[in-house]
Amino acid sequence: MESKEGQQYLDITQAWVEKFVVGLNLCPFAPPVVDGKRLRYTYSAAENIDVLYQNLLQEMEFLALADPDEWETTLLVHPHVLQDFYLYNDFLEIVDEALEAADLAGALQVASFHPQYLFAGEDPEASSHYTNRSPYPMLHLLREDSLENALKSYPKPEEIPQNNIVTMQNLGLKKIRKMLSELGVD
Repeated sequence: MESKEGQQYLDITQAWVEKFVVGLNLCPFAPPVVDGKRLRYTYSAAENIDVLYQNLLQEMEFLALADPDEWETTLLVHPHVLQDFYLYNDFLEIVDEALEAADLAGALQVASFHPQYLFAGEDPEASSHYTNRSPYPMLHLLREDSLENALKSYPKPEEIPQNNIVTMQNLGLKKIRKMLSELGVD
């Protein structure tokens, strides 16, 4: 059972997934997983990298052993650690090492979402960053075989990132920030 504080983080994250990821079609593969309640939202109360690393290993093991018809993917929300995007970005190398150490490279992969997400070489105020910006730092654990199957069944999957950038540019920063504010995100 999640703590009351933890549940608040998960509720806002779930609302963000519904409003942004599904609602704006940022991930065309998300609706069946979200609608089927196969997206696992997990809160980490970690306040340091060591505890987060242990939480990550536990969640990777859980997902690897779980029936995909019950749990397809996981969002591990960790609001108290790695708030700085550059430290978070550095931690992603440790995440890759964790996949190797757990012998799950090739079975799972991790996508990154962060409130300060920045694409290299882009204006820090560009709306395009919001394709990967989330209310809190989080790690998205995905099953590689499921992702490969989804990509095969989707026409022109290589266009998804550019389509998402266009979506965010069309919304504009003011509207994006208003939508986030409506979710309770500063």
